[in-house]
Amino acid sequence: MLKGKKILIAVSGSIAAYKTTYLVRALKKLQAEVKVIMTSSACDFIGPLTLSTVSGNPVHSKFYNSDSGEWTNHVDLGLWSDLMVVVPASANTISKMANGICDNLLVATYLSAKCPVWFAPAMDLDMYKHPSTLINIQKLKDFGNVCIESPSGELASGLIGEGRVEEPDVISEKIKQFFLLEQDFSGKSVLITAGPTFEAIDPVRFIGNHSSGKMGIVIADEFASRGANVTLICGPSTLQHKNESITRVNIVSAQDMFLAVDKLRDTFDVAVMAAAVADYTPAEIFIEKVKKKEGDLKVKLKRTTDIIKSLGDSKKPHQVLIGFAMETQNEIENAKKKVIVKNADIIVLNSLKDKGAGFKTDTNKVTFVYPNNKLKEFELKSKLDVARDIVNAVKDLLNND
Repeated sequence: MLKGKKILIAVSGSIAAYKTTYLVRALKKLQAEVKVIMTSSACDFIGPLTLSTVSGNPVHSKFYNSDSGEWTNHVDLGLWSDLMVVVPASANTISKMANGICDNLLVATYLSAKCPVWFAPAMDLDMYKHPSTLINIQKLKDFGNVCIESPSGELASGLIGEGRVEEPDVISEKIKQFFLLEQDFSGKSVLITAGPTFEAIDPVRFIGNHSSGKMGIVIADEFASRGANVTLICGPSTLQHKNESITRVNIVSAQDMFLAVDKLRDTFDVAVMAAAVADYTPAEIFIEKVKKKEGDLKVKLKRTTDIIKSLGDSKKPHQVLIGFAMETQNEIENAKKKVIVKNADIIVLNSLKDKGAGFKTDTNKVTFVYPNNKLKEFELKSKLDVARDIVNAVKDLLNND
């Protein structure tokens, strides 16, 4: 089932290290190719020979072999992997990963990895709940890593609570589902818009907004990671997408974005309009810089083209259209109107009134508004998790057609 998939298991020092034997065996039964690296502390809990035997590959715990002088190439290990899973992930290892403390083979490989990275925390309750640990876990999530959350149960200390490493069969099932989902958008053409638009007043000044483009960019990365052919049309943003398969078109103004989208209106299967596009633009652009004078400067504005409505008006039966709405008042009512007027399949509503939502944050709190008045409200999440919710909602729409 996982034939051809390359999985790197990274073991850190924890009493739960023995469970990785069962995880490696489960992955081998699924026909995955498995390699194992360990910290020196992990070797105190479980012997490398055991994991080498069950994985069928040498186990590395040091940068080089002191007997032969052979170097363990951490860069090659990171590039080899389709998925890296740090399990168990001790408080010490989580801290080093979060802060780039590269003093062992595991962290060096993590910092070199191009593949998705998962980590499964394992520690006692008070360590798990300590603010420094929670901050480090959140840091890793914000970097785009996936946390396999610790279930509550009996711990090695005898305490009852969170901190147990997830069971091997649960982790192996998550890995299996990850690879099964990985290509669920294969062959689909997805159009994403992201970022702000800048509307020139003169060669120096412009009208813009606070959008960083992060939400749209992580949506593009999520679709691409699941096999879609993604075109990202992005306004001025310093942020970069991670997936190298994405075709990126950089634009400046609302009209630039409309023209770029218009070229693709007949070719997309899914369009997610996450950009913060200006509703108004100067009716006239001054050729030279406007000099400061006595009195006020009046700039006449005209409406820009409504890109989402334009796509909705020409939408074909097989196409899915997702729009975004940033509101500050009458949020639900306005979003319900937009989803109908723009002929969208979902409006993703976020409100500036919600703490942690909006521009230039790593989190967002959204509500999906459907044309049939159905609402699906989500808690505050990382933008990566919001992106996954959106992609999964699109999958449901495509499957229901």
